[in-house]
Amino acid sequence: MELCVQVKKTFPSGFRLAASFMVNGPRLGIFGESGGGKSTLIALLSGLEQPDEGEITLNGTTLFSSSRGINLPPDRRRVGMVFQHACLFPHLSVQGNLLYGWRRCRPEDRCVDPREAAAILKIDHLLTRSVDGLSGGERQRVALGRALLASPRLLLMDEPLSALDDTLRFQIIPYLRGACETFGIPYLFISHSLVEMRLMSERVVVLESGRQTSDTDVDNLARMRMGASPVGYINLLNLTDPQVRDSLASYAWGAQRLYLSAGPNGNPAAGIFELSSKDIILFKQHPQAISARNLLACTVRGLFESGAKVGVDLECGGQSLVAEIVPSAAHELEIVAGTRLYAAVKASAFRRLSAATGLEGDMTP
Repeated sequence: MELCVQVKKTFPSGFRLAASFMVNGPRLGIFGESGGGKSTLIALLSGLEQPDEGEITLNGTTLFSSSRGINLPPDRRRVGMVFQHACLFPHLSVQGNLLYGWRRCRPEDRCVDPREAAAILKIDHLLTRSVDGLSGGERQRVALGRALLASPRLLLMDEPLSALDDTLRFQIIPYLRGACETFGIPYLFISHSLVEMRLMSERVVVLESGRQTSDTDVDNLARMRMGASPVGYINLLNLTDPQVRDSLASYAWGAQRLYLSAGPNGNPAAGIFELSSKDIILFKQHPQAISARNLLACTVRGLFESGAKVGVDLECGGQSLVAEIVPSAAHELEIVAGTRLYAAVKASAFRRLSAATGLEGDMTP
């Protein structure tokens, strides 16, 4: 996908959006707090709103150009939409909702098989059911399937997870990404959650108060925001081979094992876990005794500044971690690239995001 956007839009309320970017690739994110202009940009791309001036092109096709008088209507843009709320048709069954866009798509443009889409989204057993009795996660998967079956050239996802609780949010993400990748449909993912953005996108455009403030890769955005974030930089770890040892859960992380609090059911499962940079304590020498259950030998890859904090990029047995310290600590420990350190992490510092997702390999910085 190649998307070129250079638009301006002013509303009677006084809010003004100005965005200018060009991106290549299948997974783009638009990040920012509420009121920053994310949904406005979605409306301009889909054709629901018209820019005051500028130009939008998708894969060489001009969707809008004020200078050339071009403004393709929404039904000719072949841009799909998934909203915060599923917005399913209540009078149609699950199958009827899924086939709504497919039936309106020209046969020569269809690139998604309905049966395959239902199977990948794991909603094939729901096809004859009414949408009224579906769970929140099932409704969002049906909404995604309906959008995919319209075979769009670009899928716009406007905060599609914000109405779900944490458990459902991180269960849905593999379906969102996996289905789009299977059918080769590029997407633009809108969110104010940096963790969601890192799991869903590669490159991200940041909007604040209607202005585009940066256009960068998603991990660099996480590092830039570390110093100002109350949770620091969130390390995303893919942990496998769970075992119970001495009332703790032991997981494989690369060639080493990490110890985590076992959880309420005492039955650990592999998955993606988050670990804040604030929960990693660094030692210049091996401590004689420590209560933290994880002590990792690491080598410093480099350092970066983020606000009043310093991020330490660590290599730990072939895996990556980012720790967060104050500048005086970096000076006192004489930390530079190549320094050998020990990183201590309490077993209770990890938080599960999801069960195993198939997103392995994309979790490290």
